[in-house]
Amino acid sequence: MIGSRAGPDLLSGALAEAVIDALREDNPGLEVSDWGAYLRASAPGSCVLRRGTVERRLGGPFRLPEDLERIMSSFLGRISITQEQAVWTAETASSEAP
Repeated sequence: MIGSRAGPDLLSGALAEAVIDALREDNPGLEVSDWGAYLRASAPGSCVLRRGTVERRLGGPFRLPEDLERIMSSFLGRISITQEQAVWTAETASSEAP
């Protein structure tokens, strides 16, 4: 069920691949669908992207939210972003509007 998963849709490219690699490292159960122009990543319940993990994968700096916003076309769930991490949380029946 899509409502029980959360995560970003990313425009394909080298930065998106590094973000996907970081998401795989930090989120057991991550699923990635390749739709050509974009990649959809989702994890059950919540999905966490840590700046430090992306920087390790990139071998250089990654700024949140700026660098993520450049490649994120949409997302599943609710999002919370700080300078250290982005967290997508799945919508639940109690958090969805009537």
